[in-house]
Amino acid sequence: MRSLNRLSAMAVKNLSSGKYADGGGLWVHIRNNGSGNWFFRFTIHGRRREMGLGAIGEVSLKEARDAADECRAVLRSGRDPIKERERARREAAKKQHLLADIATDAFEARKAELKDDGEAGRWFTPLAKHILPKLGKVPVEEIDQRDIRDTLAPIWHAKADTARKAMYRLEICLKHAAALGLEADLQACEKARALLGKQRHIVKSIPAMPWRHVPDFYEALGDDSITHLALRLLILTGVRSAPIRHIRQDQIDEDVWIIPAENMKGRKDATAEYRVPLSSEALAVIEKAERFERNGFLFANPLKGVLSDMAMSQHMKRAGLEYRPHGFRSSLRDWLAEETDAPHEVAEAMLGHTTGSRVVRAYRRTDFLEKRRVLLEHWAEHVTSRVGKKYRKRVRL
Repeated sequence: MRSLNRLSAMAVKNLSSGKYADGGGLWVHIRNNGSGNWFFRFTIHGRRREMGLGAIGEVSLKEARDAADECRAVLRSGRDPIKERERARREAAKKQHLLADIATDAFEARKAELKDDGEAGRWFTPLAKHILPKLGKVPVEEIDQRDIRDTLAPIWHAKADTARKAMYRLEICLKHAAALGLEADLQACEKARALLGKQRHIVKSIPAMPWRHVPDFYEALGDDSITHLALRLLILTGVRSAPIRHIRQDQIDEDVWIIPAENMKGRKDATAEYRVPLSSEALAVIEKAERFERNGFLFANPLKGVLSDMAMSQHMKRAGLEYRPHGFRSSLRDWLAEETDAPHEVAEAMLGHTTGSRVVRAYRRTDFLEKRRVLLEHWAEHVTSRVGKKYRKRVRL
């Protein structure tokens, strides 16, 4: 009887349930349902072991015999085929650079550029939610435009802004991989955009209250609650909600509010503080807010931390308004454009925006504090109705 190659491909297809030897340690195990798998049986160091070689539907008889030959060669050298396969897999895994690892490394490399070292999670979130669940375990060198297209297609139009951010973050990761010397396709994202097509989603601006309606709303904020006071200060200063919620007593220097760079969106320079001139009305609001102070924060949450991001928005929703707190920045900007002669640079400085090229900004050292002081005082007069609905005088600087 032959010691090797006892089976044939046709015989394997017609075998009933049971275990059958092909010789030389190669066996096939057929189950009752007709499925089966190959395995290599061997003895090493006095211990009998069985090593799976794959299902019969995926591994042919010839492939199983080739695998068995390799196992016998390993045995002849005194090594365990199972342990050698595990070692080879570990070595292969070390050589793979998975996207999840590259993304984490890219994030770590950019933390210094991000607000609070990226602790808020906004930079990494689009990757974590929409890219890594599908591509995180894929070697970065194997990712192509089809992988990216299939990953982002479900949100490409439905959540256009999120998809755009996820694509941009992925592009950074691929560039980071290339910088590490890996063969990542730097054109994959651009090719994926071509496959996905132009986004149909139209970005909607945050609803902003018309500046002529602001006095009526401001007058309704009269109960001196923490939410009302925070909204009033937000309207008076034109500052985003995050700095308002995190305002501290030690940031107030007489009639100037000095906002640290880390509390300002887009200000990555640790020295780029933003000064806000405080109108007499704004100072009055701050004085009333002092009774809510805890640990230095003027708008402290009674339970923990500071006033929540949703508190002001929910107040406006409950009032039946479609407008949102952030929209008051647009209200102020429209008022500046329609009712004042403020130059573009001054008007943008009112909102904390930077204008001009890097060279222009390097030579322009002023933040227009005094001009902004005049404008914000007039804005306060408008919103408090001291000039009110009859206000028609154009402010000149």
